[in-house]
Amino acid sequence: MGPLTLTINSKNSSMSSPDVSNGKSQRLQLIPKKSFASISSGEDKPVDFLRTLFEGFIAGGTAGVVVETALYPIDTIKTRLQAARGGGKIVLQGLYSGLAGNLVGVLPASALFVGVYEPAKKKLLKMLPENLSAVAHLTAGAIGGVAASLIRVPTEVVKQRLQTGQFSSAPDAVRLIVSKEGFKGLYAGYGSFLLRDLPFDAIQFCIYEQLRIGYKLAARRDLHDPENAAIGAFAGAITGAITTPLDVIKTRLMIQGSANQYKGIFDCVQTILKEEGPPALLKGIGPRVLWIGIGGSIFFGVLERTKKILAERQLLQQSNDQSSDTPKQD
Repeated sequence: MGPLTLTINSKNSSMSSPDVSNGKSQRLQLIPKKSFASISSGEDKPVDFLRTLFEGFIAGGTAGVVVETALYPIDTIKTRLQAARGGGKIVLQGLYSGLAGNLVGVLPASALFVGVYEPAKKKLLKMLPENLSAVAHLTAGAIGGVAASLIRVPTEVVKQRLQTGQFSSAPDAVRLIVSKEGFKGLYAGYGSFLLRDLPFDAIQFCIYEQLRIGYKLAARRDLHDPENAAIGAFAGAITGAITTPLDVIKTRLMIQGSANQYKGIFDCVQTILKEEGPPALLKGIGPRVLWIGIGGSIFFGVLERTKKILAERQLLQQSNDQSSDTPKQD
């Protein structure tokens, strides 16, 4: 049994006065404190899949667009650092190259990820014991990542080709990639993308959710927007640093085009280590940690705020529906 904590039992005693000073007693009861990796669902109501999916789409899409627009220049610098070989010079012009086309993919990808993650998380939390909530968060993050990858990968391929100056516009990039490399060219580096993004999504969301659980247990209240943002920044920065080598590999495979310099993930790793040494696998770690840390702050802050607004609107709608169903008295 974990450490004990005191909570207030709000059940009324036999005295009917509502005021504490008039004699209402509040009974203290010892209960075991929940472990850091546990969460209580609070309700036994079934998961409203369609509503959760819809709200996740809206919240995820909103958060994704805000983050991408705000931090695109940092992402461009990170990509150019990773793409550079040897002592290649980093160009700092056109840092917003490809933003408009990228947003076309980011919006549905972010919406799809959160739209799948939220109902999957809620379902898994109901199925698994409370002490396995971390498993639920990891699994839901991976499921959301697989679903979103169908949109994310072509978006990422086009974005990174634009960021490295291979094409001048997103439509031209799509047309030329398909004509030269076939439709599969839009999914270049798909395996390395999953190798990076599945653990990234799973770890980031798990760290974020678990930190929120621990913080809420300690604070004994719902978290404020700045607190959600701070937790999101920490989760993003840590996860970004851990997955930087995977991101370097993904970038190299996606931007190689029809040259096919690398035959696959393992060949890419071996070539980088042989020609550039181990430090090359950490190229762009500074901009990446900065980008994802700030991005995590904005993303999770906007995500939680949007979810809260949607929940409040739902409660207001339910209240209005109940009021309209109540028969008026003469």
